[in-house]
Amino acid sequence: MYYPQQSPGIPHKLPNHHDNNPWRLPLLVQQPGQQSAVGPPPQSPGYALYTNGALQHHPGHHLQHPPLQHHHQSSMSHYPSPPNQHTHQQQQHLLAAQGSPASATPVVSPQWQQQLMKCEIIRASRSAHHRARASAMASRTVTKSAIPITNPNLIKPPPTETNGNGNGGGGSPDASPTHPSSTAGPIAEAPRPTAIKPPENTWTSLDMGGVNIKNLPPTSGLFSFTFLINLYLNHNALSTVPPEISKLRHLELLDLSGNNLSTVPPELGMLTQLKEFYLYDNHLSTIPPQFGSLHQLQTLGIEGNPLDPMLKSMIQKDGTQALISYLRDNCPVDAEPPPRLWKHLISPQEQEMLAQDPNVETCSVLCYNILCEKYATERLYGYTPSWALAWSYRKGRILDEITKHNTDFLCLQEVDIAAYEDYFSVNLAQQGYEGVYWPKSRYKTMNETDRRQVDGCATFYKADKYKLVEKRLIEFSAIAMQRQDFKKTDDMFNRVLGKDHIAVVCLLENIHTGTRFIVANAHIHWDPAYRDVKVVQAALLVDECEKLADHFAKYPPPAPPGFHAPPTPGSETSSIANGVDDSSDAASTSPSLLDGSEASSSNLQLQSSQSQLPPPTSAPPSQPYRPPPTYTDGSKIPLIVCGDFNSVPESGVYELLSTGSLPSTHLDFMSHKYGRYTSEGIRHRLGLKSAYAAVAPDLPVTNYTPSFQGHIDYVWYSSANLAVNKVLSGADRVYLEKVVGFPHPHFPSDHVYIVSEFRVKPPRESVPSRQHPHPHHGSAAVATPVTHNS
Repeated sequence: MYYPQQSPGIPHKLPNHHDNNPWRLPLLVQQPGQQSAVGPPPQSPGYALYTNGALQHHPGHHLQHPPLQHHHQSSMSHYPSPPNQHTHQQQQHLLAAQGSPASATPVVSPQWQQQLMKCEIIRASRSAHHRARASAMASRTVTKSAIPITNPNLIKPPPTETNGNGNGGGGSPDASPTHPSSTAGPIAEAPRPTAIKPPENTWTSLDMGGVNIKNLPPTSGLFSFTFLINLYLNHNALSTVPPEISKLRHLELLDLSGNNLSTVPPELGMLTQLKEFYLYDNHLSTIPPQFGSLHQLQTLGIEGNPLDPMLKSMIQKDGTQALISYLRDNCPVDAEPPPRLWKHLISPQEQEMLAQDPNVETCSVLCYNILCEKYATERLYGYTPSWALAWSYRKGRILDEITKHNTDFLCLQEVDIAAYEDYFSVNLAQQGYEGVYWPKSRYKTMNETDRRQVDGCATFYKADKYKLVEKRLIEFSAIAMQRQDFKKTDDMFNRVLGKDHIAVVCLLENIHTGTRFIVANAHIHWDPAYRDVKVVQAALLVDECEKLADHFAKYPPPAPPGFHAPPTPGSETSSIANGVDDSSDAASTSPSLLDGSEASSSNLQLQSSQSQLPPPTSAPPSQPYRPPPTYTDGSKIPLIVCGDFNSVPESGVYELLSTGSLPSTHLDFMSHKYGRYTSEGIRHRLGLKSAYAAVAPDLPVTNYTPSFQGHIDYVWYSSANLAVNKVLSGADRVYLEKVVGFPHPHFPSDHVYIVSEFRVKPPRESVPSRQHPHPHHGSAAVATPVTHNS
């Protein structure tokens, strides 16, 4: 459609406003049903159209606006990069970037060509509310016989599936290589499946350009429009921009061209969703290094500024991303955050009483998804300095974090085989820890080199306080296949069976008191589009924990001091033959694992455990002998279930674990069918509570990235026999407000570890007569036993 008298590209056709108060101006915004004016204005005979990297004009029409006279440059009509007339040094640097002065045709990189083309378009948009008027023209109702005007630069996102956890839906995780966590999505043009949607609003673009705004106060209502995606403040009279603009976290386009800016606030580096950032025709001589976190930025418009020649040449030669990478890796590191403090859940008087009571038994646990080396890529974490993302740097910080609090149990997720064998098992052994580890089952199909990059779950325990009785791998897909009530439907094959997430369960016994503990370490599927799979995996986890607890309760109590049970004929052979399941060949309590054969590696497990784990010891001589507790059923054994559950407190997974049941009609099943789970609902009798439930709603952020900040890692405990003494607080909130996301030089993973301390509630049952039956009498071999020398 051609409007010969209404082209917004003709400045004298539009009113000229001089009101200095922007809130008295008739701001033109996008109305419901209009298309978003993202990028350049629609086709019009008054200006050129930039589409897909090329400058296009209408047939028979050319740019008709006069060259914009600016104090930093002259017309761009005849120069690949017009002289800015700052210093002779910059001119020489510019000539070097373009090629030899003797060349007939200067060499200009494609990146710089696009920079200049976009600059020309921005300069053509100096009239008041230029974009809003262009968007209104494009949205006009036309007759059916006419060709409707549309915005060719508008990218329509594919329909997404909303999940119940507050995250955006997405397609299959197998469709693109993304991080198997809850938040990190691919950096691409298409909307990321895990990115949080901006607040709902009828309009997302605001054009305040060309209206002579001289000041934006920090208290301006503009900064409450957190739903904005496009903001145009171009061709005004701004000399400063307040840091509060960083509150507009969903901005993808910001135009500050044609103002009087000599500096820009470093806080703009928090706008990590930015893809187009125009600063043309200002007075900028440098770029804040904090802009290095703008990892999705495609264009940083800097033409028309007296910019440092080195910074400008980076964009001229290699484009915006080269400059962003340089700024990111050379940005100075801020001061360390304040130390995390303990939150005591009992009064000081109770703390003193517990400290003086010799019969009180406590245990502590740390839970941490450490972000394995394979997933820590610049593609997923482009805002993190490359040196801080390297495993050589992160592993030392991780080791410092997990040993800082000297906890009894360490439950780590995303530990790859190489990291476990070569680093953690070696270094933690020096601090008195022994470990149990299983990688995800995909390692079985890989060669030796590739399998060392497969991640899994590792649980470490203090070897001078606990001994390992049994260990068990819970492979969710394999257990689902064995359930008779799970019909082999498309839902099972396409949704559950394709996920190789696991949990590692350790059955432990206190060497001094005989108290038993079950410690489960789980990693649940990450994708919000598969929240039904999350529920199924969590349900399988509690089902297996109940079976293992009942199995563990049948074990005899440890022998009293000085008692040595006679060896049972064939007992060692029976343990090896019946006690090792098919999946246990990958388990390890030593640095050596994955030697190929199931049989040989099973023998290796038992031998290494026999040589490493200490025999049961009696209580210290200063204390009288206390008979160890006995357990009539599995519900009496203290249970700790921790891990990365990739589920927020409003999810079905949280409801199932915290309440003990989930109705079959719960929305998180997403109308899929999973046997009795969706016909009768899910129930368990473990009586679990989250250790951090007592500090709600002030839950710590356990996953912190630009697109997601929330509590998705948990330490669950059996409330019938454990109580919480204290939990470690989260990262400082003020500090987090100034950080784009993790990993960070101060935080080596995208997750934040959590720590809890528990006290054991004494059992109510009386101690029966001591018997010493064989541990496997009357029970099926469901786990890998660990024998000990007497």
